[in-house]
Amino acid sequence: MDDDVPSLEQQPASKIHFIGGEKGGVGKSLVARLVAQHFIDHKLPFVGFDTDRSHGSLLRFYSGYASPAVVDRYEALDLIMESAVDQPGRRVLVDLAAQTHDPLVRWIEESGVLDMADLNGIQLKYWHVLDSGRDSVDLLEKLLDRFGLRLHYVLVRNQLRGDDFSLLEKSGQQERAVGMGAKVITIKRLYDTAIQKIDARNASFWAAANLSGAESPGLGLMDRQRLRMWLNHANGQIALAEP
Repeated sequence: MDDDVPSLEQQPASKIHFIGGEKGGVGKSLVARLVAQHFIDHKLPFVGFDTDRSHGSLLRFYSGYASPAVVDRYEALDLIMESAVDQPGRRVLVDLAAQTHDPLVRWIEESGVLDMADLNGIQLKYWHVLDSGRDSVDLLEKLLDRFGLRLHYVLVRNQLRGDDFSLLEKSGQQERAVGMGAKVITIKRLYDTAIQKIDARNASFWAAANLSGAESPGLGLMDRQRLRMWLNHANGQIALAEP
């Protein structure tokens, strides 16, 4: 073997991050935006794929990093794996729209994605975004039943609709996931007015927190302070899951 060519063990590992949860309205796209901003802030190279055909958040807020991915076309999903293989060490961020779980699973199973990932030293990480309701818990159970130890998991307890996750804790599914090596993180709720202003201007979180005047999305001084505190907390949580 040529000494100048690094072996697979020496090459930095690529990671594919699926931001999912299947259920609509739990804040998957918000989490995808936070992870994208985390990568940018920490100068971690990544490419994004957005599966939402109607109003994809990565395409809208981080257009310089994202491309569309149609989940019912294997050719489009293949680009996800190819992006990770082509550049070792790259992070691939996939924002999964609601109701995309089943076609994603078919692609994974019928295309040998798990075997391909093992062969190329690629880590597959599924960020399961939950609200405090029963549906999120049931969908987590379904996910763990389907993939078991074949995926890495992050449970994202999103306080979008409340901070009482006792249903999750009593279900045994969080403990089960942790037993499989899952990380558990919490995303605090950002008040609605700030999100509405940011979204109305299609601003990145960095721009919203740091720009003022005509370039800003209209947040006041204290709005930006609260946003920076929220982002700092979210960044700390994401760092726990993506060291």
